[in-house]
Amino acid sequence: MGGLVAAEIDVLERLTETPQRPYVVVLGGSKVSDKLGVIDNLLGAVDRLLVGGGMCFTFLAAQNHEVGGSLLEEDQIDTVQSLIARAAEIGVELVLPVDVVIAGELAEDAATSVVPATAIPADQKGLDIGPATVALFRDKLADARTVVWNGPMGVFELAPFAEGTRQIAVAVAAV
Repeated sequence: MGGLVAAEIDVLERLTETPQRPYVVVLGGSKVSDKLGVIDNLLGAVDRLLVGGGMCFTFLAAQNHEVGGSLLEEDQIDTVQSLIARAAEIGVELVLPVDVVIAGELAEDAATSVVPATAIPADQKGLDIGPATVALFRDKLADARTVVWNGPMGVFELAPFAEGTRQIAVAVAAV
């Protein structure tokens, strides 16, 4: 094995075996199914798990909230419900968005608004975390000693849905 792989293994061992606490993981991206193994493995090690991006809508749906036309992996709802229950059982703080930026379409010039994450209209899509969620996530990151972040908080490629990811990047950089 080369030096880079050895260094990566060393970091991964520290993150799973001896992280400095509080240990906070921020997960985003579009598909929860891509991260189920990561979440399952990390639950036993982390103190807080912050979930944003498109994957948060499967978590919200698993708690019986309307997610409108947002990304949703219906076939993963049972698995996510089990992860939510396991997190509660072992004392991992699972933090979901409290508000989201919505639009009727995914477009650079889309008309957007911010609504509670638990009240997304059926004809709208959640496309970024909202400002109250940014503040909540920032607070949950403030005392972190170890942070792992994987995946954007919204459709960051388009300006109307990039602010959540940008703000979380600033918060992580300040840790």
